Amino acid sequence: MKRLLLMLAPVLLFMLAFRPFQDITVKGRISDEYGSPVPGATIQLKGGTTRTSSDNAGNYSIRLSMAKSSLYISAAGFEPQEIKVNGRPVINVIMRSSLTTMVDSGRASINITPSVAYGTKRMADKEITSRGTIAYNWNEKQDQLTGSYDRRKFQAFEGDREGYDFIAENRFLKVTDNPLSTFSIDVDAASYSNVRRLINSGQLPPQGAVRIEEMLNYFHYDYPQPKEGKPFSINTEIADAPWNKDHKLVLIGLQGKKIPVENLPASNLTFLIDVSGSMMSEDKLPLVKASMKLLVDQLREQDRISMVVYAGAAGLVLSPTSGADKMKIKEAIDKLEAGGSTAGGAGIKLAYATARQYFIKGGNNRVILCTDGDFNVGESSDDAMERLIENERKSGVFLSVLGFGTGNYQDAKMQKLADKGNGNHNYIDGLAEARKVLVNEFGGTLFTIAKDVKLQVEFNPALVQGYRLIGYENRMLAKEDFNDDKKDAGELGSGHTVTALYEIIPAGVESTWLKKVDSLKYQSNLDPFSKPVHTNEMLTVKFRYKEPDGETSKLIEHPVKDTRVGISATSDNFRFAAAVAEFGLVLRNSEFRASASLEQAAAIARKALGNDDQGYRSEFLQLVEKARRLNELTGKIHPLPKDQYEK
Repeated sequence: MKRLLLMLAPVLLFMLAFRPFQDITVKGRISDEYGSPVPGATIQLKGGTTRTSSDNAGNYSIRLSMAKSSLYISAAGFEPQEIKVNGRPVINVIMRSSLTTMVDSGRASINITPSVAYGTKRMADKEITSRGTIAYNWNEKQDQLTGSYDRRKFQAFEGDREGYDFIAENRFLKVTDNPLSTFSIDVDAASYSNVRRLINSGQLPPQGAVRIEEMLNYFHYDYPQPKEGKPFSINTEIADAPWNKDHKLVLIGLQGKKIPVENLPASNLTFLIDVSGSMMSEDKLPLVKASMKLLVDQLREQDRISMVVYAGAAGLVLSPTSGADKMKIKEAIDKLEAGGSTAGGAGIKLAYATARQYFIKGGNNRVILCTDGDFNVGESSDDAMERLIENERKSGVFLSVLGFGTGNYQDAKMQKLADKGNGNHNYIDGLAEARKVLVNEFGGTLFTIAKDVKLQVEFNPALVQGYRLIGYENRMLAKEDFNDDKKDAGELGSGHTVTALYEIIPAGVESTWLKKVDSLKYQSNLDPFSKPVHTNEMLTVKFRYKEPDGETSKLIEHPVKDTRVGISATSDNFRFAAAVAEFGLVLRNSEFRASASLEQAAAIARKALGNDDQGYRSEFLQLVEKARRLNELTGKIHPLPKDQYEK
C-alpha cells in the first residue's frame, strides 16, 4: 500500500497543479475620500490582461479566473492601489488624491505629469523621475514680520504647446442703450472635459480653456419634452444671483425632442482620422481606436461608415461599410498606426468627397474628425480649411470634431472647424467620455433636429437697467442677424439640452458696472422708468430655427415674468446650472465673480444633484474639490475685495 501511495503521489500533485480554477466575478465601487464616485478608473488583473473601467457612478465589475489574484486600480489624479482579492465578491475602493500637500519647513510640492503642465515660466526647482513625473516646488518668500510663507509663486512646466483663444468676457450693458441681446446656441461640451483633464492632472486651467457655456451644456437638465410638434421646449426661471445679492439670475433652457435610436434616419458617417506622428501617445490614436469601437457597436444595418486617414498623404482605408459588418470595421480600426507629418487639408477634402459620393437623402451625413488639432504642416492654411468646410456644409454634410491628447492640443482651431461645419466639438479625455458622447448621447451627437438656432432677448427697462450674458462670447450675433436667414448659427441634436444664464441688474439698484455717458445732443433723453411698460414682464425671449433640410426660419416668442424668490426655492436645474457657472467664474478669475467661491459652488451643487443616474453631477463635486485643493497650493485664484462688487 505504501509503495502504491508513493507511485500515485506525483500523479496527484500533477493533477492538483493543473486543476481548473473556479471563476469569480468581483464587483464594487471606486470613490474618493469624500465619497464621490471616481469614473473612468482602470481596474486590472495584476500581471494579466483582464481589465475594465468604472462607470460614471464609480461602479465596476470584473471576472477573474483566480480567487487569490490581485487587482491594480489606477485613475488620473489619484494614487494607484494594489488590492488582494482573497475570494471576495465585493471590493469597494477609496482612492487617495495625489494632489496632497506635503509641507516641510515651509516647502510644498505636488507631482504633475509633464505632458499636461501648462505655462511658459521656467521652474526654479524640478526633479524628473524615472516614472516621468515632475515634482513642482514652491519658491519660498518668508514674511519677516509674521514668519508665514507666500505660496503664490507657482512655477510651471515650460514647453507646452496647447492652443487656446483669448476670451473677452461679456460685460454688463445698459438696457437703454442695448435693449436686445442676440446669440447663437452652442451645444459643444469640449471645454468641461478638457478642464476636467487639466484639473485631474494637477493643473488649474488657463482662462482661455474655460468656456462657461460649454461647461453648462456638458450636463443634462430635466427639462420637459416638447409638445405640439415643436422640435424643442422652452423653459425659464428667475432667482437671486448666488454670488451677488443685489443681482438676479435668469435661466433659459431648451430641451430638444428625443428620437429613439431605432427611429433615427440612416447615418452616412465618414471618419477622418489623424494618424500623424503627434498621435502616437496612448491618449491619442489608441484612445481614438477604442472610442470608435464603442460607436461601431451602436451602428445598425442601414448605417454606413467609411474611414479616411491623413498624415503625409490622405487615403481611404475603409470604403462605405454597413453597420452590420462590425468585424470588418473593427479590423480596419485595429490596423491604424501613427507616423509622419500632418497635411490636414488633403484629408478633409477626401473625407467630404467620400461623404458626398455616398450621400443618404434625408439621412445623417457627417464627417467626424478625430485629431489633436496639430495639423500645421502642409500647404493648407487654417483660413483655407475653414472656407472649405463652410462651403461643404451647403451640401448637407456636417462636421463633428473629437479632440484628443495633451501637450499640443489645439482647442481654438477645433472650435472654429466645428463651428464652420455645422457640427459639434467634444474633447475625449478617456473611455468614459467616449461612452458618454458616442453611446449615451449617440442621437444628439450625430443627428440634428433643428439648425441655425438663434436667441434674441428683449429686456424691459421698467424692471431691468443692466444685464450680462454669462459665456457664449464666441457666439454673439448682431441684432440684425436674428432675422437674417443667411446668417449661420448653432445646431440642436436629438435629446440635447441647451442652457444659458443672464445676470441682471434690476431697476433702481446702484451699480458701478454700468458706466454713465454724456447726454446726447440730437436725440431726446427720456427717463426709461417714467412710463412702465408690461411691468409684469422682465424680458421676452425670441427663438428662430430651421428644419434640418430647410432654408426658411420659424419664430417662437416666450415672455418671462418677474419673480421674487431666493435660490433655495428654485429647481435642481437652476441651482446646478448656477453652481457650474460659479465654478467657471472662479476658474476664469472673472472680474464679475463678486463673492463667488469654490466652496459656495460645491454647496449649491450638493443640494441640486437631482436624478444623477450617470454620476456626472457627483463627478462635478469631486472636480470642484480638486480645484479647491489645487488652489490652496497655487494661490492662483484670488477672491475679489468686497469694495469691488458691493456698493
